[in-house]
Amino acid sequence: MKAKLIGVSAAAVISLAAASLVKPWENWSPTPYIDIVGVATHCYGDTSRPDKPVYTEPECAAKLNSRLGVYLAGVSQCIKVPLGERQWASVLSWTYNVGVAAACNSTLVRKINDGQPAAIWCAELDRWVYAGGKRVQGLANRRAAERAMCEGRS
Repeated sequence: MKAKLIGVSAAAVISLAAASLVKPWENWSPTPYIDIVGVATHCYGDTSRPDKPVYTEPECAAKLNSRLGVYLAGVSQCIKVPLGERQWASVLSWTYNVGVAAACNSTLVRKINDGQPAAIWCAELDRWVYAGGKRVQGLANRRAAERAMCEGRS
């Protein structure tokens, strides 16, 4: 059984995640580049294969919203309890960064599904600050923003 976005609009979650949590941390790039772990990336952290060499910002924003919808559908398959809109947004931003498989197999999602309080499982975000085996300050900053939203402090 998957979690339903009961009382929460998926569009609102996507919009909140994109505007508040993903865009500020994923640098917009109209052309593909190689990220810090060697993955080809474009637009707002999109790692899908680009279908053209250059994107406008509105095209990238549309791609981001579409990709966030895919990630939300994926992570909602493994979360079995209701979450609030800001919690969904923080989980979605984190999932967009780490991937659905990593999210669904994480201690964070296990703690959500075990019914632990948000104060406990939101703190798990602080553990996801490594890329290529190295602590990355930008990820630490992003996780702090995601945690603040998750805990209702932003």
